[in-house]
Amino acid sequence: MIPRSAISSLPRIASSKLLHPAHTARRNSRGFSTCKTTKTRQRIHFWILGTTFTLGIAIITPSSANIVSSEGFIATDELKQKSASKDSVLKAISVTEPAVNSQQAKPVDTANLENCAVYEYPDGNSDKPRLLILGSGWAATSLIKSITPGMYQILVLSPTNYFLFTPLLPEATTGTVEARSLMESMRAICLKKEAHYLEATAQDIDIERKQVIAQGRDGKPFRVPYDLCVVSVGATNQTFGVPGVNENALFLKTIADARKIRYQIGSNLEAAALPSVTDAEKRRLLSIVIAGGGPTGTEFAAEISDFVSSDVRRLFPELIDYVTITVVQAADHILNTMAAKLSAFAEYRFKRQNINLLTKTRVVAVEPSALVYKKREADPKAEPEKLPFGICVWATGIGMRDFTRKLHEKIQEQTHSKSLVVDNRLRILGADCLYAMGDCATIENPALLKLVMEHIRRTGQDKLTYEQFGHIAAHMIREYPAAAVHLERLGDLFTEYDFDKSGTLDVQEITAMLTEVDKQLTSLPQTAQVASQEGLYLAKTLNKLAAMPQSNIKNKTEEWRSAENTLAPFRYSHFGTFSYVGGETAVLDLEGGWGTGGLSVFWLWRGAYLSRQVSFRTRALLGLDWIKTAIFGRDVSRS
Repeated sequence: MIPRSAISSLPRIASSKLLHPAHTARRNSRGFSTCKTTKTRQRIHFWILGTTFTLGIAIITPSSANIVSSEGFIATDELKQKSASKDSVLKAISVTEPAVNSQQAKPVDTANLENCAVYEYPDGNSDKPRLLILGSGWAATSLIKSITPGMYQILVLSPTNYFLFTPLLPEATTGTVEARSLMESMRAICLKKEAHYLEATAQDIDIERKQVIAQGRDGKPFRVPYDLCVVSVGATNQTFGVPGVNENALFLKTIADARKIRYQIGSNLEAAALPSVTDAEKRRLLSIVIAGGGPTGTEFAAEISDFVSSDVRRLFPELIDYVTITVVQAADHILNTMAAKLSAFAEYRFKRQNINLLTKTRVVAVEPSALVYKKREADPKAEPEKLPFGICVWATGIGMRDFTRKLHEKIQEQTHSKSLVVDNRLRILGADCLYAMGDCATIENPALLKLVMEHIRRTGQDKLTYEQFGHIAAHMIREYPAAAVHLERLGDLFTEYDFDKSGTLDVQEITAMLTEVDKQLTSLPQTAQVASQEGLYLAKTLNKLAAMPQSNIKNKTEEWRSAENTLAPFRYSHFGTFSYVGGETAVLDLEGGWGTGGLSVFWLWRGAYLSRQVSFRTRALLGLDWIKTAIFGRDVSRS
């Protein structure tokens, strides 16, 4: 565990030393660093990175493991490119990445499903429940790694046969780390837990018969029976109906996306270096536009800035003045989910690195070589402006996958438009034996006012004393941990809403108080940190249930649910959110509006990410990549 005392010793954002000009490298007219890396600095880099690498290997604690980037979505859509010429270029990349949903798979012939093959679990005659896990992302991998071997017959079904460490995808776009260093084989993970894996896509589900219809790469459907099914298929890219996004922009969700971006960056640099290219075309080719100022967009912009300051300056010195990086953000600030001072610090750093920010800006369309946008304060009658680009990366928004949508439509209780709603034990509302977690799910927020009013009607009380309301609040906190942050302030709340100072709350006062509390309850963010904790929680729950002799899901569903209700509900613990902002500087956002940033947070960020790797193999590869980049720079060659 990383102690708070260690974190508190880090420099505060407001520190004048942190923002002092002396701590900023000398820069050229475009704002990119022009100071040369000396051998002494290389040695310092080597030893610091080596020390961090060693410490990262030693750190294997749950607490530090939960400090992750605030984004970690699992999504794999094949992208349409802007022209036939770009198609031919990108086909040279030897990348084939199937989608988790069915958008690119052949349609399943539903008429012949009865005659299709049925998967047989290797231990088919066992009394152990059949546990089917759909997906191979953060939530699913956390569940697999934490479940006790031998308790269930486990099958993992996913078209992606590896776990991907998504928070470091921006580094893979420039070659700071290699793509393989972020990937770990699902078969290797499953082997340690006596689980089995199939590379296939979940297409549909028969809830009544407890069967999932899947399809492999051969295009032939088959059925997978289950006793328990965990849906963790992630989410897909959301374009919000903006014309041209799918055709003309790149995404940053998968290894395939990162490789395409890296290839395109190299292609544009080499094209811009040709003597036949005009200055205007050079500026367009080397204009990188990022739509979205959240953690993914911000970290990608920071990574590109580092790449330009070090490697482009060294290898393409004649092009350095043509490079521009622009972040387009609809909100007032980038990183707007973090503390305001961290957002302001990130914007300050971006200004120093000459990264252009277009905040309060809405994307109207994405054309083949220009992003069309409109400022919020602009005259409604004014024409939208255009921003030419060589590369446009769409880094905002997630939506339902086809499988999630089909499941959603089968259950009447599912009313959320963007994800599956689950209860506080991650059970899908309206369906037995089905769980959901990760980006495809959202935990139902309790209607506290409704719960308390039901208690008042049941007991016939029209007023509650402090002690009486305290008992009710304690019960609600146990059942609905999301409300704890508000109800644990019971003393302050009671005093604030006891308008007549009678020492009791009447129905009107209770209504006013809980209406305000209900408004403040928000859904958990769809992040890697949340998904990982959900997987760990569900694994612990399933381990406990399997050890209870009275709970056998194979033929006693009611007993299983009753036993499950005796276990503690899911409670999310926020361990902090990192975001890299360039120039070996990162920010860390903690609960209560507390945050810090700087070089020390950058090393803490890297150490935490090393410790968060799912295997010693990826931990070693990641550390070696960082050392290699510090000594030799990034590899800009293309194959």
